[in-house]
Amino acid sequence: MSSRLPSPAEAEAAIRQHATQLPAVHLPLTELSGAVLRESLTSTRDQPPFDRVTMDGIAFSFESWQRGRNSFRIAGTQAAGAAPLTLRELSDCIEVMTGAMLPVGCDCVVPVENIDVSDGVAQLRDDAPAPVRNVNIHNRGIDSRRGDLLLPAGCRLGPAEVAVIASNGQTHALVSKPPRIVVISTGDELVEPGQPLQDWQISRSNVYAVLASLRRHGYAALSHDHVPDDLPKLRERLRSHLAANDVMILSGGVSMGRFDYVPQVLQELGVRMIFHKVAQRPGKPLWFGVGSGGQTVYALPGNPVSTLVCLTRYVLPGLQAAQGAAPRAVETVCLAQSYEVKPSLAVFLPVMLTQTVAGQCATPHPTRGSGDFTSLVGTVGFVELPPGPRVVMEDASLPLYRW
Repeated sequence: MSSRLPSPAEAEAAIRQHATQLPAVHLPLTELSGAVLRESLTSTRDQPPFDRVTMDGIAFSFESWQRGRNSFRIAGTQAAGAAPLTLRELSDCIEVMTGAMLPVGCDCVVPVENIDVSDGVAQLRDDAPAPVRNVNIHNRGIDSRRGDLLLPAGCRLGPAEVAVIASNGQTHALVSKPPRIVVISTGDELVEPGQPLQDWQISRSNVYAVLASLRRHGYAALSHDHVPDDLPKLRERLRSHLAANDVMILSGGVSMGRFDYVPQVLQELGVRMIFHKVAQRPGKPLWFGVGSGGQTVYALPGNPVSTLVCLTRYVLPGLQAAQGAAPRAVETVCLAQSYEVKPSLAVFLPVMLTQTVAGQCATPHPTRGSGDFTSLVGTVGFVELPPGPRVVMEDASLPLYRW
């Protein structure tokens, strides 16, 4: 890239372009939740594969009711999972169960609550709705036909998608291998929560925020570490983590300070820088690169708000791209009140959502700086404001990025 800092959109595009595609693996049904499908899934049979009864009751020929018949001898019982019975006489009906095949010769199903049964005869109740042909019947192939596309490659698998795969008779699906992700904090001032603190120290929190976000978004193969501002130790530990992981996320050590060693060490370890710094606030010092083994490396600024904003805006889309997931549509919301943007940078503004007559609006909830994590409590994410100086007017439609 040129000396001009990339915009957020350009930075995301570069990340997507350089995200190394994870290998594809076959996983069983019980491990598919949250995975990304790597091949299109087509139907192996019609769905439903037969005319399926959707209500417990009786099935009979609609023609017989049209001729004036209101009572039917029960000639048999059609259970779910059993081969279909055949209606032999128009004066007969067959007792049917939900999920059963529609008996041959039947085209009308009346629910059990609309009949009275006595001595093996089912009588249609006078106060019940009139029978209708093909009602309470899920006709063969109405959902999909054999060969139809059920799921496209690139879709993320949730409960409904896993049900579709199972109903298609498959025990496994080809999906992207879950990425191995390590989250690393740097800095001598950080102490593990629960440990005694000196006046000049703070508790290590960024890593736990990042891990919580990754878990919320379905990533489970996670590890974490803390490395002090020490060149030899940083070099040794990052080399080890690069060898063991697909993705490395760092927090801290990427700005212009004397002890911001991360860019230098990554370069020494053969990680090719794609860009360093983005025209945004907060999170301008963001660093992104690709290791010699295809590892993707995100070095996030260490201030807490910057870390979480960059994770949401860039790392999560990068992980989606590495998995082969189709890009998610950007959600937009209206701004509940005008907001002044002073820097000539894109501004990420935390917001709360409020309900109005016109729908949901984003109410600005600015922090007191990029170190103010507490102001994020209760926010749903942030909106991206265009570079200033300008006043973004009330009711402006803006992209929303949820935590």
